[in-house]
Amino acid sequence: MADKQIGDRARKADTVIVTAIETAVPAPATARDLLDRFHSLFQSRDMDALSPRVAETERGLLGEFGRGIKMDLAAVKAALSEPWSNGQTERQITKLEFVKCQMYGRAGLGLLRARLVVPA
Repeated sequence: MADKQIGDRARKADTVIVTAIETAVPAPATARDLLDRFHSLFQSRDMDALSPRVAETERGLLGEFGRGIKMDLAAVKAALSEPWSNGQTERQITKLEFVKCQMYGRAGLGLLRARLVVPA
């Protein structure tokens, strides 16, 4: 019971600190809220909300992010409108890179193939 009370006090203290920081320096909180709105935009695939969100980035910490979206606007719109994703490919590439990092480049292609290819 005492551990729960200590945990509750710690969470309350963290909340008070975060609130004080957000009040004193509102830019990071505004950027976080905008990122949350971008996240929901991509989940809902709402093409109409894209332009207002990109316009909002110009006024804050996410200016570079907004410029990147503007430069690749066709790709971003395709990502919102197409039903498919390259998530599986990215997963396999990440797995391969992880195994390569574990091996520190000491092994050749044979050992890498042995670690990644599942025997039939």
